[in-house]
Amino acid sequence: MRKLTLNKLSEMIKRLINELPKRTFATRVLSRKQSSRARAFIAIMTLTLLSGFLFVEVMSAVQTSLTIASSGTISTVGVGVYYNSAFTNRTGSIDWGLLAPGGQKSVTVYVRNEGTSAVTLTQSTSNWNPSIASSYLSLSWSYSGQTISPGASLQVTLTLAVSPGISGVSGYSFDIFIVGSG
Repeated sequence: MRKLTLNKLSEMIKRLINELPKRTFATRVLSRKQSSRARAFIAIMTLTLLSGFLFVEVMSAVQTSLTIASSGTISTVGVGVYYNSAFTNRTGSIDWGLLAPGGQKSVTVYVRNEGTSAVTLTQSTSNWNPSIASSYLSLSWSYSGQTISPGASLQVTLTLAVSPGISGVSGYSFDIFIVGSG
């Protein structure tokens, strides 16, 4: 399929207008001024129809690539991750929702040291599906390396960012690992 640019569209319309017959039945009946108006009307209608088709084509291309469905499964070692500070709603996965290219979403969780010694945290991702998604998506967090005592907790914000140039990915999933070690 050839790409239709604005210049090509303009040239097509000019050729169409110039190829309109100078002497049709309508132009014989109409005055010269009316004939010019009729040709202008035909040109405007043609332009309107072509631009409408072009608009629909562009919008359909944009709409199919604007949002990306996603989810992330959380696995932990030595710590518990929860959606609430009362530690009653354990986080097993995060539904990041629909994200646009260049967009990002943040989710706040509460991490609690459920072991018997002080720990520091590490976070990593793996099992990207499709694997190319890891080239366009990045997960960061607000944890700054502080030690967490046994039974203590802290609020952490996880942020998933999508590259503006993402392509070839319409949905994805991945695993998030949060490990407490000490």
